Amino acid sequence: MKKILLLILCPFALFAQDDLLSEIDSVATNEKVESAFKGLKIVNIESTKLAAKGDLYFIVAHRFGSVKDGFKGFFGLDNAVTQLKFVYGVNDWLTVSGARSEVVYDFSAKYSLQPQIKDGFPVSIVGFSSIGINNLLDESIYPKLEFNNRMIYVSQVLVSRKFNNKLSLQLAPTFFHENFVVDDNQDNSQFALGMGGRYKLSNRWSLNVDYAAHLNRASTAPYKNPLSVGVDLETGGHVFQMHFSSSQGIHESGFLGNTTGDWSKGQVFFGFNLLRVF
Repeated sequence: MKKILLLILCPFALFAQDDLLSEIDSVATNEKVESAFKGLKIVNIESTKLAAKGDLYFIVAHRFGSVKDGFKGFFGLDNAVTQLKFVYGVNDWLTVSGARSEVVYDFSAKYSLQPQIKDGFPVSIVGFSSIGINNLLDESIYPKLEFNNRMIYVSQVLVSRKFNNKLSLQLAPTFFHENFVVDDNQDNSQFALGMGGRYKLSNRWSLNVDYAAHLNRASTAPYKNPLSVGVDLETGGHVFQMHFSSSQGIHESGFLGNTTGDWSKGQVFFGFNLLRVF
């Protein structure tokens, strides 16, 4: 009798084991790949990292003047640009922020569309949208200026892949629209393709690089494509990013559309992003 019961129950035990193994496999394949980037930005370009739910970041972004100015510009200490920014994780898939610099008031949202899955979906896809208000336009120079002329709109799709514990790469197709452009030959609606990466040097240090190609810049424009190289230093609740960039701009329209520096001519700007999470 016992042998008969074993023969009857054995197939059910095998099926149950198969079901359990398949469930374990499904959990493993749904495991999210975390920490492609440690900073919310690679250097200038937004990364696919979002703030965790309930986390509040305070960010100080600072760009000194051109080091080529030498002693005349006190080696970049003069003519600096600073941005103060608060970033909040509404939930695990939505991050919102508000920022203020001498150039632009900026309000943005970053939202996860698809995470990278271990042994599954190969990339992380994140959307980024912002509305900026240009604070530099002077009504004494442009007497017919209206508030609507100050508006700047940015939309990005951030696509990153963490290849291993050291290397992460990202593409950032970008659309931005400035209601007011100085050059009459420049379209208000502009397109750029950003790209960047992070290589982990040690537990606390990483090398970061990003670059953006403007796709419909006016032929008469004096501006260049921005290239930035820097390092990240992780210290507990801080991430300290130090870098050299051909752009002094911090807002997307600044570094994508109005970069004036040129690495080949030594026109580079030293800067840093200091992130503190609460």
